Amino acid sequence: MIRFGVIGTNWITESFINAASEIQDFELAAVYSRTKERAEEFASKFRVSTIFTDLEEMAQSESIDAVYIASPNSLHSKQALIFLENGKHVLCEKPIASNSDELKRMISTAKDNNVLLMEALKTTLLPSFKNIQKHIHKLGEIRHYFGGYCQYSSRYDAYKSGMILNAFKPEFSNGAIMDIGVYTIYPMVVLFGKPDEVKANAIMLESGVDGEGSILFKYKNMTGSVMYSKITNSYIPSEIQGENASMIIDKIHTPEHIEIRYKDGTIEDISIPNEHPPMYYETEEFIKLIKNQTYESSVNSYTNSLHTLQLLDETRKQIGLHFPADQR
Repeated sequence: MIRFGVIGTNWITESFINAASEIQDFELAAVYSRTKERAEEFASKFRVSTIFTDLEEMAQSESIDAVYIASPNSLHSKQALIFLENGKHVLCEKPIASNSDELKRMISTAKDNNVLLMEALKTTLLPSFKNIQKHIHKLGEIRHYFGGYCQYSSRYDAYKSGMILNAFKPEFSNGAIMDIGVYTIYPMVVLFGKPDEVKANAIMLESGVDGEGSILFKYKNMTGSVMYSKITNSYIPSEIQGENASMIIDKIHTPEHIEIRYKDGTIEDISIPNEHPPMYYETEEFIKLIKNQTYESSVNSYTNSLHTLQLLDETRKQIGLHFPADQR
């Protein structure tokens, strides 16, 4: 069994625990929260008796082997480093850090301590995404990638009423590009590598973060484009265009329905169901790597996570999105 501690007592942590609990080798062993009351309340939902309110104490504990971090983005690097330095494996929610400099320190620390660090980006480990990779050769020469993820945030209603929640605060390294824009970029990097050029635009909110945006990418023989938003909805599927055919993907963040449409009008449905909750597969990958003593994922690799964060850095530079974490 791989004994996990969790940092973060929100809905995403609950989703992680519920999905991971379907894995035979997963055990929820400890819960961290800043307050004892909240830690006990959350732990009781999952019948866990070990709680922590001190991260150093948790990192030094013999009761856990690994930690899942789902705290605000601005805390990811600092918290991950504490556990990596204490020989604990770290599965960290996307985006794995506020910027690429933070991630470089995290990678170096993981290597120095011979432990696993992996970004919990669910998309690229789903069976449906693996099927995209399996069939993409049918498209012929790839000429364009388009990824779209626009989801109106309930927190935006609060924002418009004058209540600025964490999702729209730069001090937490948040904003639309960090929250959901990353879902459009990471799959592109896994499929095609890092592009040569980036041109970004965004609508900036008065709080200092982006509400929505679009980015153009240039590769040697293809182009890419993404759009993302927390202040509007979109119902347009994502698409990979090749010279022989195009692949239509219903939701780039969690693909379910995928079609290949050929030039002659033929349509091939390559959809396959995800038999488990989406977060199951990233945790399964993480646990398999630990048990095999392999301390880097070949999919959510250091290179893919670093390239994605470098693209986020450049995007933020172009649109004027600055975080306090950038000054550390």
